Amino acid sequence: MEKAANSSISLKNIKITDKFWNKYIHLVKDVIIPYQWDILNDRIDDVETSHCIENFKIAAGESEGSYYGAVFQDTDVAKWLEAVGFVLNYCKDDKLESLADETIELIGRAQQPDGYLNTYFTIKEPDGRWSNITEGHELYTAGHMIEAAVAYFESTGKRRFLDIVSKFADLICDTFGSGKGQIHAYPGHQEIELALVKLYRVTSNKRYLDQAKYFIDARGKGENWFLKEQKLKHKLIFPEFADYDPKYSQSDVPVRQQKYAEGHAVRANYMYSAMADVAYEYSDDGLMDACGRLWDDMVHRQMYITGSVGSSGILERFTTDYDLPNDCNYSETCATIALAMFGKRMADIKKDASYMDVVERALYNTLLSGIAMDGKSFFYVNPLEVWPANCIPRTSKEHVKPVRQKWFGVACCPPNITRTLASLGQYIYFKDEEKIYVNLYVANETKTTIGGNEFTMKLDGDFPWNENISFKLSGEKASKGTIAFRIPEYAQGFEISHNGEMIYKAGGEIYKQDGIKIENGYIEITGEFKEEIFDIKVDSKPVFVHANPLVRADSGKTAIMKGPLVYCIEETDNGDNLASVFVDTDQKLEEIYNDKLLGGCSEIHLRGKKISDEGWNDKKLYQPLRNKYTEVELTAVPYCYWGNRQTGEMLVWIKETI
Repeated sequence: MEKAANSSISLKNIKITDKFWNKYIHLVKDVIIPYQWDILNDRIDDVETSHCIENFKIAAGESEGSYYGAVFQDTDVAKWLEAVGFVLNYCKDDKLESLADETIELIGRAQQPDGYLNTYFTIKEPDGRWSNITEGHELYTAGHMIEAAVAYFESTGKRRFLDIVSKFADLICDTFGSGKGQIHAYPGHQEIELALVKLYRVTSNKRYLDQAKYFIDARGKGENWFLKEQKLKHKLIFPEFADYDPKYSQSDVPVRQQKYAEGHAVRANYMYSAMADVAYEYSDDGLMDACGRLWDDMVHRQMYITGSVGSSGILERFTTDYDLPNDCNYSETCATIALAMFGKRMADIKKDASYMDVVERALYNTLLSGIAMDGKSFFYVNPLEVWPANCIPRTSKEHVKPVRQKWFGVACCPPNITRTLASLGQYIYFKDEEKIYVNLYVANETKTTIGGNEFTMKLDGDFPWNENISFKLSGEKASKGTIAFRIPEYAQGFEISHNGEMIYKAGGEIYKQDGIKIENGYIEITGEFKEEIFDIKVDSKPVFVHANPLVRADSGKTAIMKGPLVYCIEETDNGDNLASVFVDTDQKLEEIYNDKLLGGCSEIHLRGKKISDEGWNDKKLYQPLRNKYTEVELTAVPYCYWGNRQTGEMLVWIKETI
C-alpha cells in the first residue's frame, strides 16, 4: 500500500453553519452536555442511575460507598469529556472548560500509583486486574479515556489528561505483549487499538503504535485467549457469555484471514477502524486488503438501508448475509457510529468516495434517529418498523422501544452520539498539501492551507432540502492545487460550474478538459486558485428504492429515499396498521418543504391502498374473504426524525402493489 501524505483540518478551523445539522449541533453545548452531566451526577429523577462521578470519588478515597453500574461505567464520563473537548475547539466556554478540568483532576486522583485507571476494579475487585480480559472491559475503558484525553489536548493544549492516560498506556504496554512475564492477550472488547494510534499521533511515542499493532496481530492466533479464560470457570460478569463463541469477538481466526463481518457489531467496527489505522501507519497491504474484504461483506450484504449494522437482538451481532429483519433488528447506535469511523478512515486512506456514500448514509439516518430533537432522550436500538403494542418486556421484541429513553443502565450510545455530533466537522473534508476533498455538503466556513498559503472555504446551501450548493475559495495569495468534490451515488444528476463556466455535467460530459478528471467518485479540478466560486447542483429528488431480492424481509416492498435520507411513514400522519398499506411505485412522489414540520423538512406525499377491515370483527381471526382496498393519501417524513411527535407505528419498507 502506497502511503501518501495525509492530514485532517483542525476542528478549530471549521465552523458548521448548516441548517439541517445545526438543529442538533447547537444542542450539544447548551442542552446535551449539561443534561448528560446532570445524569452522570445522579441529579435527574426518573432516569437510570449512573453513579459515574461518584464511582471516581470512591476510587479516589474522597467518598464512601460501593461501585455501581456496568463494568465499563467509566466510559460514560470519558465520552462526555471527549465531546467537551470537541466543542471547545469552536466554542470558547471558560465555565465548561473549568468543569472539565475539575473532572480530569478527579480522574487523576482515582488513578493508581502504577498508572492503572478503572473504578470498577479499583473499588469492587482490586485483586482482579487483567484476570477477566473476556468480559472486564479494562482495555475498552482505557481506550475511551485515551480518546477523550487526545481530543481535550488537541482543543485546549492542556497536557494533564494526556499525561494521565499516557501513564496508563505505558502500564498497558508493559503488561501486554509477547515478552517474558507479559500477558499474551488481546482485548475482549476492541477500542484500545484505535485509541493507541491516536495517542501515538499526538505524542509521537511509537511504543503506543506498536502496542496497537500487537493487539491486532495477536488476535485469533494460537490458543484462543477467551476460551482459555473460560476454562478457569470464573464468575461471569455477563451470563450470556457462557459457551463463548470466538466469532463474537472476531477472535476465531487472525484478522488478516477474516473474510466476513461476524460477531458483535460495535466490537467489529472499532477493530476494523484500528486495522485501517495500523495498515496505513505500517503500509501493510495485507491488513488493508482484509479491511476491504470486511467492508465489502458488511455494507453489501449485512447493512440496513439506514446505514445501521448488527441485526440480532441477541448479543448485538451480525448474523448471516441478507438477514435484515425490520421489526426486531438491533442496529445499535454505537455500531452505526463505529461504521462511520471505519468508513471515514477507508475513504481518507484510499480517497474513494464510495466509502463516504456509506458514512453519509449512516450519519444522516441512524446517528440522528438515536437522539430526540430536544437532545434529552435516546434510542439504543434503531428498528425500521415499530408496532408499539408488541414491544413487550420478556418477549423477542423487548429490546425494541417505541419511544426514546431518558437514559440507559448501559448508556454507551447517548454520549457516543454527543461526541460524534460535536466532531462532525472531521467528516466534511480530507486534505493533503495541495488537495482538498469535499466529502459532505454540510454548510460551513473553514480555514485551511493550499500549497502553503492560507485560504478560506465557504460552503453554502440548504442540503438535502435544496439541490443548489455554492463553494467559495478565497486566499490572499494564489496557489496551485486541486479541489475534489464527491459525486454522491444517489445523484440523479450532478453539475458543477467554475466562476460561472460549466465544467461538468453528470453522464461524464466534461465541458472543460484541462485540469478536470473523475477519480474514485470525485471530480478533481486542478488549477491556480485565489478567488474561486464553484456552483454545484445535486439532483436528489425523492425516489422509490428496492432491496436485493435475497433480503427476504424486504421482498415485495419498497422504501423512499431523498438523497442520503431514508423516509418512513408514521401513524401520526397515516393512521394505524401501516403493515396493511400498499403503494404503486410507478407514481411520481410529491415533495413539499414544510417549515413548521419537525424544525423544517421536506415531507413526501404519495398515494396508496389500504386493506379494508370491512366484513371483519373480533369474532373472526381467519375467513375465506377476498381483500378489499381503500384509497389513502400517505405522508412520509425523514426516518431520522421519527418518534419526535406522538408515539405510534412507524414503517420504512412499504408493501408494493404488483
